[in-house]
Amino acid sequence: MTERSFSPDRPLRLGTRGSPLAVAQAEETRERLAAAHGLPREAFEIVPIKTTGDRVQDRALSEIGGKGLFTKEIEEALTSGEIDLAVHSMKDMPVEQPEGLALTCYLPREDVRDAFISLEFAGLDDLPRGAVLGSSSLRRRAQALHRRPDLQVVEFRGNVQTRLRKLADGVAAATFLACAGLRRLGMDEHAARAIAPETMLPAVAQGAIGIEQRTDDAAVTALLGAIDHADTRQTMLAERAFLAGLDGSCRTPIGGLAELLPGDRLRLRGEIIRPDGSVRHATEREGPVCDAAAMGADAAAELRGRGGPGFFE
Repeated sequence: MTERSFSPDRPLRLGTRGSPLAVAQAEETRERLAAAHGLPREAFEIVPIKTTGDRVQDRALSEIGGKGLFTKEIEEALTSGEIDLAVHSMKDMPVEQPEGLALTCYLPREDVRDAFISLEFAGLDDLPRGAVLGSSSLRRRAQALHRRPDLQVVEFRGNVQTRLRKLADGVAAATFLACAGLRRLGMDEHAARAIAPETMLPAVAQGAIGIEQRTDDAAVTALLGAIDHADTRQTMLAERAFLAGLDGSCRTPIGGLAELLPGDRLRLRGEIIRPDGSVRHATEREGPVCDAAAMGADAAAELRGRGGPGFFE
């Protein structure tokens, strides 16, 4: 099968963040690899790695560096050979990878929607005037303020369990969580109030898991080829080209979603919003799947022009 073999004695090492959700995603990757290659799950070892984004919880991501905060230490371990591949939430991934590394595999995408979470209220429009909304996402904050400029928005960092605990402690009246994360954690009951993309466009690549490897590791390339999901790859091409064209990071409120249509066609929706929610620009593209990346770049160019200099400041 490959020049190298993997076994419980010499396992393939999967690097991941140490949060319960990140480990669940690595477990899914391990199960898919084991099934695809007829290997025991012990032939794949999960290696949790603490990232800067996990260590620093008292400040907004936009204040300490953005998306790379959840990938830097993992990519350093991959480059050094400490791990053999890295499992990432794609919405955390910068649009460019370090030299010698590449995203070569995507798992089937989960539910892309955000869920409204509150112990008292059914939806964003039901919150009383001036209510406190907790979110660490600039996109979600801007989208909420665009609809409800009266709300008070507070920083709400931490993993899914931490944020639910903060909600129970009364830190905020409501928050948002990704349906994909809730489902992967077996917490579907919290995803009951899913928000349609037409109402709240998700983050670029939300719900997608990407696997990164060293470009010179042919054995890992062969292993991952068996579990790569072509449909998710096509949507990622469009969405990440859109993000790259906007120089997107955790410092910029951007929503984007690509969906495959019958007849090998793809629809891309994208939006940019001022951080205070005061102005929103949106656009849409539809075309053949083979033009996915070009559609993403073209949509980004349009919105960049409409926003003008300093739109995100």
